[in-house]
Amino acid sequence: MKSIILTIFDFFLRIVSKVKAWFDAIDNQAYKENILHAIPFWVGAFITGLTAVFYAKLFALAELGTAYLFGLVDWIFFIITPLCFFASWWVVNTFAPSARGSGIPQVSAAIELCTDNKKSKLSSLLSLRIILIKIISSMIMVLGGGVIGREGPTIQISASIFKIINDLLPEWHPRVSKRNMIVTGAAAGLAAAFNTPLGGIVFAIEELTKVHFSHFKSALLVGVIISGLTALNILGPYLYLGYPQLGDLSLYMIFFVIPVAVISGSAGSGMGRTILWIFNKKRTFTWKYASILYPLFMGLIIASLGYFISYDVFGSGKDIMVTSLFTDDKHLEWYVPILRLIGPIVSFSNGASGGIFAPSLSAGASIGAVVSGWMQLSASQTNLMILCGMTGCLTGITRSPFTSSILVIEMTNSHNIIFHLMLSALVANIISGFVSKKSFYDHLRDHYINEIRQKEQIESSKGIQLNVNPLP
Repeated sequence: MKSIILTIFDFFLRIVSKVKAWFDAIDNQAYKENILHAIPFWVGAFITGLTAVFYAKLFALAELGTAYLFGLVDWIFFIITPLCFFASWWVVNTFAPSARGSGIPQVSAAIELCTDNKKSKLSSLLSLRIILIKIISSMIMVLGGGVIGREGPTIQISASIFKIINDLLPEWHPRVSKRNMIVTGAAAGLAAAFNTPLGGIVFAIEELTKVHFSHFKSALLVGVIISGLTALNILGPYLYLGYPQLGDLSLYMIFFVIPVAVISGSAGSGMGRTILWIFNKKRTFTWKYASILYPLFMGLIIASLGYFISYDVFGSGKDIMVTSLFTDDKHLEWYVPILRLIGPIVSFSNGASGGIFAPSLSAGASIGAVVSGWMQLSASQTNLMILCGMTGCLTGITRSPFTSSILVIEMTNSHNIIFHLMLSALVANIISGFVSKKSFYDHLRDHYINEIRQKEQIESSKGIQLNVNPLP
């Protein structure tokens, strides 16, 4: 064993030596600086791809564990779910409070703080600790039936990876913009999580930054490509969902698309608004045991819904999307959309780690399936309604219509209905604007920024007090 390790190490040293010799032989100094500038992005994208695959595998195993336990002894979730909700909240609250929730607002806050000359505060939002706690908390949460996704957490994890690499660069290395690294990391994370490279790029432009694309286009494209290729080489060619049947769609279907977009957009924005309302109420709790009992109570709610109504309330909801799109069992019961909306509200407000991308998509899919059932539409028409519902609900929560429509197109290779999906996103975005001027993520981003600035003010005031106090 020792000889094998020494052989591998010797092989690695020889490769490094050859690469260094090749690099030293380059006469063009500007070219050498460009290579050095690109290397952190290449390394970050490769590690992101590996981490995204590892996290996806763990998440899938946890969801399989939930299904297995529920099929074995369903009543045990009255014990498991509250305990998992509490444990996942406790881990985050104790070790990394900024690991709670999706992670996208934290990334947005970190990007804004980069431009605000607050780079020293970024470690509270993006770090190795965040990565570990994010994975641990979300695994516990989903095992207990929590209605969360892995895509948002993957974005914060990936942004943390790029930020760590940026921090580790030696002093002699050419300066690399930390802001560009974080934006690229987030985009690469989304691309690897969904296998949607174009969606990752659009997400970075539409959701994360207002800077002109030309400032970081090369790094962004390379990061997305490398992370996506890394995931593809491990998992093989795949779509996040698959290839739904979408033939023989008449033009009059737009008259069915619009109502679905209105309903799903209202549902998505309403879900986000409700979660924010609960967060505000939780801040008014004065009883010292309230924060401990809240996760236990939320766990009991999810367990009760799963036991007395339907197992469909549990998990990310990907199985609902797959079943509705690719089997003959397309039309869901009327209460499934309600469960898929209540589930994320209860789970996300718990304060543990977990995303809302996949739950939003599954809520929208269930809305489309139920509406299609009422209208007695064909299989292809039902698939269209499901995909439009997914686009509308995700737009309602994120207020990013281009990202939502591009993600759904890439997840299902449904380019032939791009008009319908864009229309759904547009209508949902307009409707959600009446519910709230800001998106769900924008509200949470502002909260994280204010939280950091308040801590700064407290630390500053303490420092002033220390300076004015007379010596004993």
